[in-house]
Amino acid sequence: MTTGSTDARPSAESTDHDRVSANGSRDRWGRWRWLRHEWTLAVLGGLLLAVVLTWPTMRHPASTIPNDIADPTLQAWQLAWAGHAVLSDPLNLWHSNTFFPERYTYAYSDTLLGYAPIGMLGSGFEAALVRYNVMYVLVHALAFVGAYALVRQLGAGRLGGAVAGVAWAFAPWRLAHAGHLNILSSGGIALCLAMLARGHGWSLRHGYRPERRRPGWALAGWLVAAWQVSLGFAIGLPLVYFLLAAVLVGAAGYGWSWWRRRERPPFGRRLLVADLAGGAVFGAVTLLLGLVYLRVVDLNPQAERSLDWTEMFSPPLIGFATAPADSWLWGDRHAAARDQLSWPPEMALLPGMTLLWLAAAGLFVPVYRARHRIALGLGVLGTVLLGLGATLGGDGDPGYLTLSKHLPGWDALRTPGRMMHWTSLLLAVLAAGTLTAFATAVRRWSADGWRRRLAPAVLLVPLVLVGLEAVNRTPHPEVPPPPAALRTAAEPMLVLPAGGGIDLIYMLWTTDGFPRVTNGLAGFEPATQAQTRAVTATFPDAGSVAYLRGIGVRSVVALPGWAGGTPWEDIAARPIDGLGITREDVDGVLVYRL
Repeated sequence: MTTGSTDARPSAESTDHDRVSANGSRDRWGRWRWLRHEWTLAVLGGLLLAVVLTWPTMRHPASTIPNDIADPTLQAWQLAWAGHAVLSDPLNLWHSNTFFPERYTYAYSDTLLGYAPIGMLGSGFEAALVRYNVMYVLVHALAFVGAYALVRQLGAGRLGGAVAGVAWAFAPWRLAHAGHLNILSSGGIALCLAMLARGHGWSLRHGYRPERRRPGWALAGWLVAAWQVSLGFAIGLPLVYFLLAAVLVGAAGYGWSWWRRRERPPFGRRLLVADLAGGAVFGAVTLLLGLVYLRVVDLNPQAERSLDWTEMFSPPLIGFATAPADSWLWGDRHAAARDQLSWPPEMALLPGMTLLWLAAAGLFVPVYRARHRIALGLGVLGTVLLGLGATLGGDGDPGYLTLSKHLPGWDALRTPGRMMHWTSLLLAVLAAGTLTAFATAVRRWSADGWRRRLAPAVLLVPLVLVGLEAVNRTPHPEVPPPPAALRTAAEPMLVLPAGGGIDLIYMLWTTDGFPRVTNGLAGFEPATQAQTRAVTATFPDAGSVAYLRGIGVRSVVALPGWAGGTPWEDIAARPIDGLGITREDVDGVLVYRL
């Protein structure tokens, strides 16, 4: 009996073994604890949402592209050129292989230069398509993470962060810009603001807390802002002026507080150094890019845009409640409203019905301080008024056109409706406050019993509603692959037929080796390109051959199957006798060697 009772008790060795095993198990789980961290889940959730809500972008990433084969093919080329140039010849980055023999051709539109590291991955036509499609998904994910980070830093809860992230990153109005990667690439705006607020220990909910200052975060915020500007001025320039205004207001507030209290408020030397260093980098990037664009205007005076463009793209007020045609939920329902818009792609600006209601409630829910809620409401109103452009008051002055006349560079921002980036972000911050209060109320309501099991479903309702508004029906056309004949032609070359959107496809084709081509399409037409198209309308003949040789062109590649309705529709029948050139038919594509 004594033996039996002794066996029933664990030995010291076995207890020690169990303790070691338990500690080892906890250590193993501890190593993977980062997987359950809020920010890991936010990043992974953003990636998953981006894949789902941009579907079917990743179904055939090597052959299709979102929206159409116009601007997306241009931007796929831009991504590829940036990586290629930085790796192979960074000193000639701005002098791309297109628009030959012009210079500074990479700066003929927003460059997406900040994506150059992505452009270094892979080479050729298929890699360019895959790269673009991956970036199309990632920019949505970054916008989600940026908005989530911003509202969390400002004092909202996790539910508010998630809904704000979806509502901002996948807002219905963005579907009209499915072909504009430079416009969709706004995640850095929210992310840099979140980092700067964190670095300075500031939030809407708690105000300024000096003990929470983090100079490293402030520096990171300035660097992310500089990266955002490097993607283009179309949405980067408003960020520049916003940060400049924020610095001036912050400095004035600091001075006022110092004068009122008769003592210097805490700021810190390290934070000051971080702001000065980060601000210097931000300013240098902005200035250097601005100088490049000014050089383009100097060489091409016709690139300077008049305010007539701004007036043409100014939306009516109904546009702010109208969804694009590619919205699954609202597209058909808003067809009649879209018919009242002269240019729906820039005027269908619905930020989301759910977001509007939640933001309206946020004006009255006391999660943020009253003065901050008033400021957010005034910000929404102000950005809407700016977004109306010339529609405001009949001429937009005072308003958006006032900025166009007096702020350097603003006159190039011809589409006032893109102020919706800021309108919808401010709405998202207000909505996050509503949902923070909502989540607190639900937790109290579901403290015990059957309500506790129901609470998760209740909390998911606003997330599901903004998710439904984010569902797209964006077309994903197949992109024509480059003909084999293109690889046999010597550069520099001209591809015919030339002019219009078809040149954008040719630009993408050149990602296979980047041969120099006279083709290209931008917001303006260089003088040499217009002359080339006019002279070569009768190619091949003595005049056009002599002209092409004179500017350095060595080959002409003609696609007779694409030439219908153009000056080159009978090019295959035109003789080359006595011109001193040769012609070869490569799978139905004609290659002329000059």
